[in-house]
Amino acid sequence: MSFIRELHQQLIRKERSAVEITEESLERVQALEPQLHSFLCITADRALEQARQVDTQIAAGEAIGMLAGIPFGIKDNMCTKGIPTTCASKILQNFVPPYESTVTQRLLDAGAVVVGKTNLDEFAMGGSTERSAYQITANPWDLERVPGGSSGGSAAAVAGGQVTVSLGSDTGGSIRQPASFCGVVGMKPTYGLVSRYGLVAFASSLDQIGPFGRSVEDVAIVLQAIAGHDPMDSTSLKVNIPNYVDTLKPDLPPKTRLRVGVIQETFGEGLDPEVEAAVKAAVQTLQDLGAEIQVISCPRFRYGVAAYYVIAPSEASANLARYDGVKYGYRTSDANNLLNMYTQTRAEGFGPEVKRRIMIGTYTLSAGYYDAYYLKAQKVRTLIKQDFEQAFDQVDVLVCPTAPTTAFKIGEKTDDPLSMYLLDLMTIPVNLAGLPAISVPCGFDKQGLPIGIQLIGNVLKEDVLLNVAYAYEQATAWHQRSPNLNG
Repeated sequence: MSFIRELHQQLIRKERSAVEITEESLERVQALEPQLHSFLCITADRALEQARQVDTQIAAGEAIGMLAGIPFGIKDNMCTKGIPTTCASKILQNFVPPYESTVTQRLLDAGAVVVGKTNLDEFAMGGSTERSAYQITANPWDLERVPGGSSGGSAAAVAGGQVTVSLGSDTGGSIRQPASFCGVVGMKPTYGLVSRYGLVAFASSLDQIGPFGRSVEDVAIVLQAIAGHDPMDSTSLKVNIPNYVDTLKPDLPPKTRLRVGVIQETFGEGLDPEVEAAVKAAVQTLQDLGAEIQVISCPRFRYGVAAYYVIAPSEASANLARYDGVKYGYRTSDANNLLNMYTQTRAEGFGPEVKRRIMIGTYTLSAGYYDAYYLKAQKVRTLIKQDFEQAFDQVDVLVCPTAPTTAFKIGEKTDDPLSMYLLDLMTIPVNLAGLPAISVPCGFDKQGLPIGIQLIGNVLKEDVLLNVAYAYEQATAWHQRSPNLNG
């Protein structure tokens, strides 16, 4: 089931107007925000104006694209011209960008309706959306639990039906892990396939923008719109973009038997037994669909977290140096000289997790420690990438759990950063290698909380990845469930 396609058909048959669809989305946002806290900013007037423009096109007999009139949520670390972009941080509380990010511009050009900016962990640093300076987002399946992070607001907004689709960013799992926790589909594309221009940087060599949706086809439709070369982004890839939607088939590719590799290092100690059972059942479903299943070893996979928490904070330390109270954003009112203004602004403007990562990054980049930590972490990153390359010589797609557990309770891990970091054990190596990956719902635990399976593809093999995810989705009914929410 594609929710985008269903709404598109209703629009072109004139069964509903874009304004009606947008009003329904805004009403659901208003009804559920007291429970979910998915949004930091709701742009109702702009959304309705965008919807009216789509209705004018339809009335004039003009053809509209698949995304025209579709309600979107945008993670609040992507610049939106004339709309506040805070990164859920006090230090950017009054920042209104004078320009549009490439991805949001491409959505606007396609006629999409932006309902608002979604909540996140401050500067995308966190795994639960509890590190926002403004509010804590709740999981639509259990309001006492986290939605995952850092793109928790985007995932919760889709799972709760507040918007049809949304955009998030993924530095170490920040799309896939909340997709797993919230029972939706979330995809991180190949590094460089989607422009990062206008994405507020956390770790520039790892960040990537990707979509959330309630079906694989919805994710494919959004990826089709935002992928492609951008001269404004020096890391953007100049490659031909296949038609991701046309490649979706309910069956696995028949010409050559699809080879699926199960990463053995992702099973064992630390993995919730219910998660393990659900993922293994999903692997069996893929085998029933005709895939050839192999057990694959990626021996350096387990070093991903350690390497990541040297590389990412190092890049964050450099990227966040620009927030000093001089150029833009928050400035302390309690300083009697320039140095005090710098230090007080950063002390008051940044939250504890951001400060922690800046301190780690500054330390690992300092003289005498660069070779011991940062350079060594980059060498481990190369070894992890080599493990993936060897794996893809044997298989077409890799699978593993998206997260080792289901969603945990709000406040459960806030005093234990290491425990929070280990939740990204399955997702981080993918970012280090720059590969595409997608999380698809594959079951529920006894408490009714969603479980996700992660499918990992080779570089620029999004079409293969989406097709496998779609075939699995069509063979199961997990994606058809939705949380029971009042409003």
